[in-house]
Amino acid sequence: MTRARSQLVDPSITPYYHCICRCVRRAFLCGHDTLTGRSYEHRKQWLVDRLALVSRTFAIEVCAYAVMSNHYHLVVRINRKMAEQWSDEEVIERWENLYSLPRVIENYRNGLLTGPAAKHKMRQCVDLLRQRLGELSWFMRSLNEPLARQANAEDQCTGRFWEGRYKSQALLDEAALLTCMSYVDLNPVRAGIAETPESSDFTSIQARLHAHAGLIEQKTHSADDTHSGEADIGVKLLPFGGNERRDGPDHLPFGLTDYLALVDWSGRAVREDKRGAIPANLPPILQRLGVDPEAYLHSLKRSDYPFQRLAGRVEAIQNAAAHYGQHFFKGISAARRLFGPATVP
Repeated sequence: MTRARSQLVDPSITPYYHCICRCVRRAFLCGHDTLTGRSYEHRKQWLVDRLALVSRTFAIEVCAYAVMSNHYHLVVRINRKMAEQWSDEEVIERWENLYSLPRVIENYRNGLLTGPAAKHKMRQCVDLLRQRLGELSWFMRSLNEPLARQANAEDQCTGRFWEGRYKSQALLDEAALLTCMSYVDLNPVRAGIAETPESSDFTSIQARLHAHAGLIEQKTHSADDTHSGEADIGVKLLPFGGNERRDGPDHLPFGLTDYLALVDWSGRAVREDKRGAIPANLPPILQRLGVDPEAYLHSLKRSDYPFQRLAGRVEAIQNAAAHYGQHFFKGISAARRLFGPATVP
């Protein structure tokens, strides 16, 4: 049964979510359509450009993304504290990046509001916009709707472009976040349309690798910037932390070097013809997070991510189910296979 989005996205449970959106009938409306012979590859850049604008407007940070021919993946972190720190004027400016302003705010800007009642109404309107700028549903709506209109205008047609509302999975702990991010970044490799992560176009891993390489060559940034691996790239990506700032609120809870090593190892291991090139020692990050390497590789080779609405260790899924007033959520078996007891080397 379809559930209300408010029951699926709850930042008090976890701020991290994996979102998937597919083209209608899963047609290759963002790739090469073998039936018609037409190529829609240029629409992938449309999506990345729009994601860049939306991610710099909302209080929702992008951890990973991959744009495929008939669907795309996002891993995001909801950061409502960021929105709470914005001034009223910043909220108004951010909303204006994407939408026209309500009349009450236009009147406020033009000095036409008089009296406490009118100002109170304006403040309520700004508070509503602030709330929307921290909501995942509005983020996805702002991303998808303009792309659908643009594609329909190009095709000179009407109707749905996206299959339906986006699907979301709550990532309940670090192990689920790490597994899902690498799953998303390796989508083109798994699909056989890219040989390596660095050749995977329209993915966050390629953007991070290019940014990281640029930082190494230029050597003009601070040590913190170099460590995070972020540069002036299109989509604003949530930077990686490191062991010395593992719990930092503005970074992912693991290091860039560890993550790149894991994705590189996974990209080679997931290809049967290159299994012999896997190094004997496993990436330390898997051991630290208690992720079973064989189950992890199996999850990358599945046609679908092995979780539905919730992803994480067994205890995390059970606690979240209790929060939602349910006895059970699908994914317990996958969690038991993938996230065994942690083994610290």
